[in-house]
Amino acid sequence: MIHPIPSGTRDVLPDELRELRVITDAMRGVFDRFEYGEVATPALEYEAVLTRGDSAAADPAYRLFDEHGNVLVLRSDMTIPIARVVATRYGSAPTPLRFSYIAHAYRAVRQHRLQPREILQAGIELVGAPGPSGTAEAVTVLCAALDAAGLKSYRVGLGDASLFGRLLESHGVPEGARHAILRELAARDMVGLERELSGVGAADLLDVARARGGVEIVPEGEPLREVFALLSEDVAERVIFDLGLVRTLGYYTGPVFEVYDAAFGSPLGGGGRYDDLLGRFGRSLPAAGWALDVERVHAAALEEAR
Repeated sequence: MIHPIPSGTRDVLPDELRELRVITDAMRGVFDRFEYGEVATPALEYEAVLTRGDSAAADPAYRLFDEHGNVLVLRSDMTIPIARVVATRYGSAPTPLRFSYIAHAYRAVRQHRLQPREILQAGIELVGAPGPSGTAEAVTVLCAALDAAGLKSYRVGLGDASLFGRLLESHGVPEGARHAILRELAARDMVGLERELSGVGAADLLDVARARGGVEIVPEGEPLREVFALLSEDVAERVIFDLGLVRTLGYYTGPVFEVYDAAFGSPLGGGGRYDDLLGRFGRSLPAAGWALDVERVHAAALEEAR
């Protein structure tokens, strides 16, 4: 008899689990070396906590009621729970604060897209270190973690979540139209983006959205150039600038990044700066962080080894 499990979930059997633990143990070693203390938070949060951090983070979460009628949700990432921890447990602690985690996050899935509901994430949050030095540290730890996991051919796409918004403003695009444009950009829907930009007379920005390459494509004076200058040579050679890169979550405020590997067809993870998020929980601090999908990293490593 076959007993089904929910779509987007799976059983992990001993051989694979052993391999996943090799990767997570290697990443833990990196986190320890860079002095990122590991934290664990509840899988369940109050809905109001995630909504306070970002409405998009709360929207796809799974909801349930506790015995008192409170609405609980399964966390969709670890950034907002750690922001809560900083505000409530480290209210006056000196900065910077460095946290790491290896934990599951839960996302809603679209039918027939083979998306996972349950994602094993490994990541860091660097709190109280302003950019660009803080961003450079986050990217450096990211590359060290990927190296430790055994990946050889990965690249880190580096963009700026604020860049396109500033360009739209300088082009006089009404604020009401910017949301639809940024939504198409985040979805990498270039057809939809061209339609939206053409509708507001800013079609020339399509070239910016498509721009990828070395540091020479980054306009002078942009913070991304300062970040790049702070990277060591072995980390800098992993970076590809992507001026159309934005993240779907609304709390990112500056440089953002995603990890690509030719051995795997989708990003392995990503992150960026979120300098306004901590303030929503009562302690305003600049911050940056990232998360990797451990199972995607594992799949990429296996494919690279073939």
